Amino acid sequence: MANERKTERIFREKLENAGYYKDAKISVEEQSSDNAKIKKLLKAASKKGLGSGYPGFIITHEDFPNLLIVVECKADVAKHKSQDLDKFDEYACDGAILYASFLNRSYDVIAIGVSGESEKDFKVNHFLKLENAVTHSDFLGGTILPFEDYQESYITSPQKFQEDYSKLLAYSAILNKKLHSLKVKESQRSLLISGILISLKNEAFRAGYDKHQKAKQVTESLLKTIVDELTNAGVPPNRIANLSNAYSFIKTHSVLSEDKKKLIELIQEVDEEINGFMETHQYFDTIGQFYIEFLRYANNDKGLGIVLTPPHITELFVDIAGVTKDTIVWDNCCGTGGFLISAMKKMVIDCNGDQGLIRKLKKEQIFGLEYQDDIYALAVSNMILHGDGKSNIILGDCFKPASTPFTKGTVGLLNPPYKSDSDDIEELEYIFNNLDNIEKNGTCIAIIPISCLLGDSGVYKELKERLMKKHTLEAVMSMPEDLFHNSKVGVITSCIVITAHVPHPKGKKTWLGYWRSDGFLKVKGKGRIDRNNVWPNIKQDWLLKFKNREVDQKTCVMIELKPEDEWCAEAYLSTDYSLITENDFEKTLRQYMAFKLVNEAT
Repeated sequence: MANERKTERIFREKLENAGYYKDAKISVEEQSSDNAKIKKLLKAASKKGLGSGYPGFIITHEDFPNLLIVVECKADVAKHKSQDLDKFDEYACDGAILYASFLNRSYDVIAIGVSGESEKDFKVNHFLKLENAVTHSDFLGGTILPFEDYQESYITSPQKFQEDYSKLLAYSAILNKKLHSLKVKESQRSLLISGILISLKNEAFRAGYDKHQKAKQVTESLLKTIVDELTNAGVPPNRIANLSNAYSFIKTHSVLSEDKKKLIELIQEVDEEINGFMETHQYFDTIGQFYIEFLRYANNDKGLGIVLTPPHITELFVDIAGVTKDTIVWDNCCGTGGFLISAMKKMVIDCNGDQGLIRKLKKEQIFGLEYQDDIYALAVSNMILHGDGKSNIILGDCFKPASTPFTKGTVGLLNPPYKSDSDDIEELEYIFNNLDNIEKNGTCIAIIPISCLLGDSGVYKELKERLMKKHTLEAVMSMPEDLFHNSKVGVITSCIVITAHVPHPKGKKTWLGYWRSDGFLKVKGKGRIDRNNVWPNIKQDWLLKFKNREVDQKTCVMIELKPEDEWCAEAYLSTDYSLITENDFEKTLRQYMAFKLVNEAT
């Protein structure tokens, strides 16, 4: 006869081996709880729907009061997990998820289902159900881990990131209004926030900024600390003057330098709301996200063609390029550093904890260039905030010989300025410039307006001929239409993948992908977000199809292209017209009319 006590005994032994009973901060309760809030939440949690119910084990930690681990045991491995996870009384995983659904009204919950009466057949499944979430997610593997490993996996999980990122986006709107009330210009808001974040890295400033008697003393201390931190980070002296000048408004700002209470409150709020996010979710272009929010209602970003690449796309490009710890990355239009930060993240992961390698790659393998003074300051501060040790961000014009990296890259990543006037530089020229500083057989990946790749005559055809004459066109992917929803530059884009300095072989086919739907939805007050957590699966599907050069005639094809051809998947994919509905027609017509209205008004 099956004996659930045997399953519980094996589970206790695993907890003991993982150090749970030796840590005084960890509480392991069985079949009940002394915690009043947990008791209340489980008051109606019976698996049979009859009153209160308790899981086999409830695990808590003093230092992480918002996280619970609940465990449900079944002796018979055949009763481990049902197909629909809705047989709460019969199956271990189903029961664990039921308890999580009651407890997640106030907690983030890791639900664990275990079964088996011996080590040989012992089975484990983990699920994560965040506070107030309707759905749960598969989580981790089939091994019982130390509590600190659960904590680390939980706070860095895609689900937790999405929750925290949504909160950050909501806060960015609140912060924007606050800075407006403080009379801080849109163009200076990101600089102010980045300067505060840099200063908070300095222990002396953190410990004493609120002890100054006057606001002017705080702003003077803030500016001095920014310069000190930039110097300590190894930024060359000739760049310190430029950066100091960019941040100098802090010292003389009429409100910041006069109202100590509001200034102190701002610093404290930034520390809590933004610094906390950055410490948890490392290697994410947080500064860039605030820059987008702050300039959303400004009047000066469209004329400059500023379009910052969303973080999920910078990470996608890094994966397409196959970035490793040995990669040397170059971005000649780096903006706030989004591509560089995503590349750094992938490179650090590939180091497998080797701190020497991590220090080396941060100092010697990441290079960027930015033309605009204020955005250059943001890029440098952004890299320093991510611990790059010595920021290899160059201030200058990429078309001038002096503005080159210290060494040639193996991977080029860029989102060039988009033309808003006929006299502006063509986007493909920035790609050629990037390729000039990439080694032979290196990879360049860029996101540019699809119009650059459709022309069959004139300058577009000439540029496409030039590209194929000197380099290899590996792939072109059509990107989501509203990818830059938060920007004023309304443009449909494509991703282009190029092998550097190898002329396009005669007869070689190029892979074309239709990547129009990334699963992101527009949510009021938050912009485009992965609300339903579908992006990881979509991204994996895209990458596998690209890597294997799959062909299915609906989303991807292999075509031998010429300069006069349209370089986009839509021109060659098969269309099933029976699937087109009247709603599709109306939606497309509305999109076209909106496009005409926007572009004819500018």
